[in-house]
Amino acid sequence: MRSGLWIFGYGSLVWRPAFPYRERHAAAIDGWERRFYQGSPDHRGVPARPGRVVTLLPAPGRRCVGVIYRVDDDDVDETLRALDVREQGGYDRVFVDALRTEGGEVVSALLYRATPENPNYLGPASIEVIASRVLESVGPSGPNVEYVLRLAEALRAIDADDPHVYELERVVRSRLSGSRA
Repeated sequence: MRSGLWIFGYGSLVWRPAFPYRERHAAAIDGWERRFYQGSPDHRGVPARPGRVVTLLPAPGRRCVGVIYRVDDDDVDETLRALDVREQGGYDRVFVDALRTEGGEVVSALLYRATPENPNYLGPASIEVIASRVLESVGPSGPNVEYVLRLAEALRAIDADDPHVYELERVVRSRLSGSRA
């Protein structure tokens, strides 16, 4: 039996885990969808102008594709301490069943999810409004634009279908190039 902890990443963890892991696989969780509804006052923005990052919303019949990482037992405590700091802006720990997309193995995986009850939750907005915030936000981890573009690129690399992310990417790229979205 394999030991360790599985962690499901669906945002920046897809392209920048920043923790040691033994295995990495594309995976999916059912009943959830990714949305740029969470504010980031500490990484991709500042308190006066928080950036927008993803969280998960319950969505019956939907599937969110991301990545699972298996962390060795010896690294679990340190990894969780680091993730608790990284995700401190309103994220809670939740366990979900994650389906490895190649091989079909189902594992119980930890994920960090921001709920509407947290103080940094920005909530729904049009893609145009979200793009405006993304384009003007910069924080200690870098420009919010980088987060959007790197996430879209990483999701394509694992064959994830995510119209919300790809539409935001299209609008952001269009505005960066000076053309009308």
